[in-house]
Amino acid sequence: MFYEMEICGIKRNLQLFPVTDDTAIAAFILFGDVEITKATAKALLERAPEFDVILTAESKGIPLAYEMARQANTDDYVVARKKTKLYMEDVVKIEVKSITSDYIQTLYLGKREQDLIRGKRVLIVDDVISTGQSLSSLEALVEKVGGNIVGRMCVLAEGDAAKRDDITFLEELPLFNKDGSVK
Repeated sequence: MFYEMEICGIKRNLQLFPVTDDTAIAAFILFGDVEITKATAKALLERAPEFDVILTAESKGIPLAYEMARQANTDDYVVARKKTKLYMEDVVKIEVKSITSDYIQTLYLGKREQDLIRGKRVLIVDDVISTGQSLSSLEALVEKVGGNIVGRMCVLAEGDAAKRDDITFLEELPLFNKDGSVK
């Protein structure tokens, strides 16, 4: 089953996947979709507040963060990693439970990333915001390292996230019943 939607004038068929016994989500994947990544980055930047650095969580938000940084002529963007790497020093971490994962994840920032955020205006971006758990974890990381959150943006706000007034999004993405009908 698929859900057809239009984002920035571009139509996409999003495949539905069950996440609970009675709820399915439409999978929006930026990986490999250069057309939609470029268009959504441009549209979000038109609505973005002044910022110094963009932050996203590994991994589906990475193409969006990169393209927004590129279009904004910004030298850096920060990715909160799901695992530590040998080159990451003085790591800080936060735990997160996302709707698309069946386990608790941990997000990490190394010293380099912390230095890019500390004292800066941080724009948090992601592909989809649904429950807000990943967003809350990113916010906690920014606060922990002394950054100033100036905005929260995503391409799609899923379910109740579309009712939030603290995020900027391009389109609403509904949740679905097991049979594919909109909840």
